[in-house]
Order: sequence, then structure tokens, then C-alpha cells
Amino acid sequence: MDKITFAVNENEKAEFYVLEQTKIGGTDYILVTDMEDGDGDALILKDLSKPEEKDGLYEIVSEEKELRAVAAVFETLMEDVTFVSDDE
Repeated sequence: MDKITFAVNENEKAEFYVLEQTKIGGTDYILVTDMEDGDGDALILKDLSKPEEKDGLYEIVSEEKELRAVAAVFETLMEDVTFVSDDE
């Protein structure tokens, strides 16, 4: 499993493990978790960078309709994954 590091700001970094990636409508999405093994917290991140940019610019998908749609794609790609929101 690939581990990636994100710069949250100038002084803070966050590390995640990439579970899966997909492209929908020309936009790249990655499914990441904070734990290499077990049931960790997962986030779906959307790549906002332009193709010519060297570094990726990722944003947490938070808009409900987009989140549900992308989560459904990841559930299809990964048979053993089920998403449960904090609200449930």
C-alpha cells in the first residue's frame, strides 16, 4: 500500500495510505486511510491540480452529492469496503 505525505500548511504534514484511486468525469479521486491495517478513518480526496503542475493539490470531498457518488464507485471497485458516515 502506498503511503503519501500531504503538507497541511507550512509547519504541519499528514500521512495517509492510498487504498484506491479512480477518475470520474476527468477528475482524479483517491481513497485514503490513516491506518495501514484495520479499520481506520477514510477520506476521499479530489485532485484540484492542473495537468502541467508537478505537485498535486488535494481537497477533501465534502459536498454530499459528490461524496455519495464517488463513495459508490469506490465501493464497487473494492468489494470489501463499505462507507459509514459520522452521522450514522
